[in-house]
Amino acid sequence: MQETRINALQRMPIFGGMRSDVLEFLLDTSSVASLAQGKFFFHEHDKAQSMFVLEKGEVAVLKLWEGQQCMLGHLRQGDCFGEMALMDLGPRSASVMAVKDCTAIELSTASFYKIYEKNLEQFALLQMNIGREVSRRLRVADERLFRAHMGALDLDPELPVPCT
Repeated sequence: MQETRINALQRMPIFGGMRSDVLEFLLDTSSVASLAQGKFFFHEHDKAQSMFVLEKGEVAVLKLWEGQQCMLGHLRQGDCFGEMALMDLGPRSASVMAVKDCTAIELSTASFYKIYEKNLEQFALLQMNIGREVSRRLRVADERLFRAHMGALDLDPELPVPCT
């Protein structure tokens, strides 16, 4: 199972270029979270000390607005979430709920610090990869903001933010 997980991680942008031995070390210091449909990995404003890599299932990223949960997007197998916690150490900026039964690898800040101690080069690569993912998501958010400002949010079905 460990080799399967390492291969899956190496195909993900956030772990691109990472050596197998470092990923194995990371997995050895991590846990696996299994959540049933409708359960939350975390809620907006929770204290954050880990990120998740979705191995199976689908999640919705939600933000509370005027008492309603608004969907920011969906993530699927191979996607990660909660990565901002490893960069800014701030509280959760959104909630993440399992839309389908999910299994996810939970990677803690303590796990990442152990990589820092073990191999600074691989730690730097991982941080750069996380930075790229956060930057990619910022570009999508910028596009949403621009389209909303221009009154054209409905032009792209991937960009709307419906409230439920």
